[in-house]
Amino acid sequence: MQAPSLTLGIEEEYQIIDPATGELKSFITQILDEGKLVLKEQIKAELHQSMVEVGTEICRTPADARAELVKLRRSITGLAGKHGLVIAAAGSHPFSNWEQQEITPFERYLGVQNDMQDLARQLLIFGTHVHIGIEDREFLIDAMNVARYFAPHVLCLSTSSPFWSGRRTGLKSYRSIIFRHFPRSGIPPRFQGTAEYDGMVDAMVRTGCVPDGSKIWYDVRPNHRYPTLEFRICDVCTKVDEAVCIAAIFQAIIAKLWKLRRDNLTFREYPTELIEENKWRAVRYGLEGKLLDLGKQKEVPVRELIHELIDWFLRDVIDELGTRKEIEYAYTIMAGGSSADRQLKTFADTGTTRAVVDQLVRETQEGIE
Repeated sequence: MQAPSLTLGIEEEYQIIDPATGELKSFITQILDEGKLVLKEQIKAELHQSMVEVGTEICRTPADARAELVKLRRSITGLAGKHGLVIAAAGSHPFSNWEQQEITPFERYLGVQNDMQDLARQLLIFGTHVHIGIEDREFLIDAMNVARYFAPHVLCLSTSSPFWSGRRTGLKSYRSIIFRHFPRSGIPPRFQGTAEYDGMVDAMVRTGCVPDGSKIWYDVRPNHRYPTLEFRICDVCTKVDEAVCIAAIFQAIIAKLWKLRRDNLTFREYPTELIEENKWRAVRYGLEGKLLDLGKQKEVPVRELIHELIDWFLRDVIDELGTRKEIEYAYTIMAGGSSADRQLKTFADTGTTRAVVDQLVRETQEGIE
């Protein structure tokens, strides 16, 4: 097998907000026209006009990815600011209602709306997608089978959607619940290899289920255009350092799995149903809950499992990659809480979701000035 390049790419979806009201603002077409002149292909529209997506260039290190995200957040903030608008990064808006949002009038998104109906209109959610370069397709599928187990652990660090339509949902990642309504989503099943995965996609294309692999919306998937394994499970990270941290963790996981595979070893693969149970616990409780340690067959506090992931499983590759600083930011997140935890604290202190919006706007700007 060919060793993976371990390149990094990060996509983030931001909320476009009217600072006078705190509400989402349908304004992507205007920002997109101006943004194309500055960011070219790094800025894209999304399904709703109150959302803007950005993507980094191909990066070698988390430090490079951080510089890219700082540039992109600064640029989008400037473009929005020209029109008196602001940007926020959170998995859901604390109070804007999906029924009042406009769909972006591009053929791609009108097609999704036609296919999915209210499921598409309800998809007013915002995520972080991390791409890790893996050029060998057989290892890519092998890595996907194993990396599924760790995806809920990292979701706990990124949770940022505790509100929906002005209500406390009781969940830390309500975005995950909304997206789960889509077909071909959630934790992927185990695939025997490239032939089985490609055969599944080809069958869906031939039978008219999907036009191509981009409509396979698993939490971890082979990207249909690039030689990357794409992690899609995380809410968009409010702070740039949070996004860099989770990207660095995913990169280190793949680096570790490659070392094991190179030495004819591997990490045990677990049933999809048990990994889905861990995802549910991550969605419900985030960092405050317990996940199943499937090897020990018992519940373990999330923070202990994340410490074990970093301090034991990934320890050697972290130093080889030189990413200890970025990955150990996870300890900062665990000490202060995820974005969802911070939002809930602000709501408890103020009694208003408008204060939460203002907090999200401030935190989205941290470290990019």
